[in-house]
Amino acid sequence: MSGAGAPNLAVDATGLRVAIIAGSWHEEIMSSLVSGAQETLASSGAEHALFRVAGAFELPLAAQIALTPVSAGGGGFDAAVCLGIIIRGGTPHFDYVCNAVTDGLTRVQLDSGLPVGFGVLTTDTEQQALDRSGRPGAPESKGHEAAEAALHLAVTARSIREAGPTLRLVPGTER
Repeated sequence: MSGAGAPNLAVDATGLRVAIIAGSWHEEIMSSLVSGAQETLASSGAEHALFRVAGAFELPLAAQIALTPVSAGGGGFDAAVCLGIIIRGGTPHFDYVCNAVTDGLTRVQLDSGLPVGFGVLTTDTEQQALDRSGRPGAPESKGHEAAEAALHLAVTARSIREAGPTLRLVPGTER
């Protein structure tokens, strides 16, 4: 299982506002992913809201809107946790959707400068998705992991931004 050796990224995220954006396909699996994300965000002290979209393909635009400042017509969230399920079928549709979602969420994160937790399951079978869902007995919880990663990056980014103007560089190390 790919989760072996996963780090503990728990942080104090008090004061952060996080959008959970979840697709609507495979509700049994999705509800476990959402629960894992919600529990992680609540235990960290972050405020959060859940937004549902049709499927994984819609996640990037919803994340972009969530992370856009309120003054520019967006949600003004500090981070987004995106949850989706894409299970391989018999056509190339799987590859196109996986690539579009991954590229789109990467672009949103880089363009906004804000964290996007990637909780999109891309599996060959429904059983593989169930095993990663965080439901009782599942060996992994990708909803938890995506939320934890987004919070950790939000706190780290805040630390980098705060240290930047005050940090004194050692002579000869400037770039």
